[in-house]
Amino acid sequence: MSPRRIVPLLLVPILVACSQVAINPPTAGPATATPFQAAPPTATPEVVRLWLSPALPEGLRQAAAGLDGLDGRPVEIVEEESAADVVLGPNPDTPLTTWIYALVAPFPTVQDDLTAVALVQAWQGQSAHSLLVANREAEALQSLLGAGSPLAYDAAELQAAAWDQSAFALVPFDELNPRWKVLTVDGADPLLAGFDPNAYPLAIEFGASGPPDQVAALSAALPWPVSNRDPQALTVVAMTGVTALTRATAWAIERESIAWAVSDVAEWLAAADITHVSHEVAFTPECPPVNPSRDVMRFCGQPYQIEVLEAIGTDVIELTGNHVMDYGADALLYTLDQYRARGWQTYGGGTNRVAGADPAIFDHHGNRIAFVGCNPAGPGFAWATDLQPGSQPCDYPVLLDQITRLRADGYLPIVTFQWAESYRSWPLPDQAEAFRQAAAAGAVIVSGSQAHQPMGLEFQDDSLIHFGLGNLFFDQMWSEPTRQEFLDLHVFYRGQHISTRLLTAMLEDYARPRAMTAEEREAFLTTIFGASGW
Repeated sequence: MSPRRIVPLLLVPILVACSQVAINPPTAGPATATPFQAAPPTATPEVVRLWLSPALPEGLRQAAAGLDGLDGRPVEIVEEESAADVVLGPNPDTPLTTWIYALVAPFPTVQDDLTAVALVQAWQGQSAHSLLVANREAEALQSLLGAGSPLAYDAAELQAAAWDQSAFALVPFDELNPRWKVLTVDGADPLLAGFDPNAYPLAIEFGASGPPDQVAALSAALPWPVSNRDPQALTVVAMTGVTALTRATAWAIERESIAWAVSDVAEWLAAADITHVSHEVAFTPECPPVNPSRDVMRFCGQPYQIEVLEAIGTDVIELTGNHVMDYGADALLYTLDQYRARGWQTYGGGTNRVAGADPAIFDHHGNRIAFVGCNPAGPGFAWATDLQPGSQPCDYPVLLDQITRLRADGYLPIVTFQWAESYRSWPLPDQAEAFRQAAAAGAVIVSGSQAHQPMGLEFQDDSLIHFGLGNLFFDQMWSEPTRQEFLDLHVFYRGQHISTRLLTAMLEDYARPRAMTAEEREAFLTTIFGASGW
């Protein structure tokens, strides 16, 4: 962009000629007229010469270049730093904004963290990791990381190049999108609450250096944001798989404690702004004493075990489960009352088929989230009708139209299905087709709630599809795949889905999911990404 100059207008004094008036000595007569006085010259306003560092992010540059004046003084954008009164750039005397950059990699990347030391080594070309940047960001990052040798691309080509090369990249936080995986740096995670920019090695301060009075006036005039990462514009949604507080799961919790069952995942889930649980059974006072036998296939939950859902910070309950009507309409209606009493929203089922079609709506930090879902798998007695409660049967034309209308109304639809169980990592053909149709209709996330073992993922345009997350709280200890679990953290920013963090757990003792070890996680993600075709 060629420098913009706003040339000050030189005000030339206008000299007014007037005829000379003779002045006589004073007399006792009338007072003489006051002679006409020429106006004093008007001072030329002082020019503020401003230099914009090439390291400035484009949005900050444009805002500064658009200044028409400063406290009545014209502004001139100069080409050389040495000619400037005030310099705008990184590492300033007076910081005005903090720009957060994210270390990213292609979404199917197993590695989760990089040390700050290793990051600098990659920047300097002294690592096995290739590090990519957009041309327009290279100078800003050089002001932070020093001289380096990253590979630079046009911004529009950066992501494709990183996927082709399995490379890392550095991008501004506000330019994230779901196809990037955001890596933590020395454990610092810019996606989540509690993030401290002051302790993060990829935070750059931009601001002004120059005379204090001009810097102060510039600070007041510049329409710069405090940061490109506004925590008041972030929303984190936690999605989980199958929960059924029954059978051996209920037995183990009764034997141990609720705190024991949630000890490893409560912090993960409670930290989300919106936590989703697909609870597949109804609570009822008529539920018989817990029975750990796997032969029991009629499910119910002891009423006190709803405290498990409280302990993980539940906000929305999915009702698409195929066991919600095992103990009849009264049990499900009782359960819905318990959910409402706790302020939890429900969707994918309800008191009847009309109510079950209603989305669960959240407006958090300006991010408008809508949950919709249905159960195509049955059994028929579990489905809601016009007269009885149950899970929501799928009417695909109606569902797809609902998704499209929600998106048009400014909502970000999250769509979940209770599909037929398949106990494999890749989807059934009809499942893949239905999930893709939901994405094409406008769903930003499509998630499978039926899977008792985790399944693969894919992108369709800007939508993320996860065909199945596995169990959360359910007693299937009989194989490693049924013990493996995904907990997906979907991050939204300023009305966009910008990232998904895949948390992974392993079920222990029928009822207690724990964080996977590094070795377990690496093997698990490698398998799932392979099943996803990545």
